[in-house]
Amino acid sequence: MPIYEYQATVPSKGCSVCCKGFECIQGIDEDPLAHCPSCGRPIKRIISRCHAAVIDPSPEHSKTEQRIAEYEKAGLYSHAAELADTYSHKTKDKLLKERALENYKKAGYNFDSDTSDES
Repeated sequence: MPIYEYQATVPSKGCSVCCKGFECIQGIDEDPLAHCPSCGRPIKRIISRCHAAVIDPSPEHSKTEQRIAEYEKAGLYSHAAELADTYSHKTKDKLLKERALENYKKAGYNFDSDTSDES
């Protein structure tokens, strides 16, 4: 269900809840609230600001990604896996770690077998 924001139509005349604005979870088909649930004064639905983060990758990250892709395209999966694995440890990038594991598997490494000696 969506979260809608409301504010008093005249903030100077609202209570401590509606003068600053508040959020309300409502179904899409529900009518907007007309009155503050605390003081009963008129309120209006306001447009929420979108909070998004855009992260621009570093030149080092871009070069590493490009080099991994080149190794993969050439079928050098062990090289791609090693580079991705090393870089994922440095950057704590979980997606890159998964990519490294996929490339290790393509290179013929088997992580599913149990290699321990049981005596």
